[in-house]
Amino acid sequence: MATEHNRKLLETITQMLRDGLQTQTEPLPETAKEFADILTELRQTPPDNLRQKLVIAGFTNKPYGPDQQRCMECMYFLVHRRWCDLPELSLPVEPEWWCRLWRI
Repeated sequence: MATEHNRKLLETITQMLRDGLQTQTEPLPETAKEFADILTELRQTPPDNLRQKLVIAGFTNKPYGPDQQRCMECMYFLVHRRWCDLPELSLPVEPEWWCRLWRI
């Protein structure tokens, strides 16, 4: 069942972040090209390499930056599914998390 799989995936991601996974929160992509470069790197990552996806995207398990940005305000966040709908990620996420692909 997909929802059970997603729940387990969310638990795995939560634990990785809680255990202190070091991710690439900087540099933030300031141009469309920089954003696209990160997406390209994600596309080149094997689909089953969850750790590498999290590292490249710069995931944190708390709001980030001076504006305390969160997944909850990102245009890719699906509220009712608690899901990042960015195709290169397509992962369950918590509303209070953040990644450097954050967009409004």
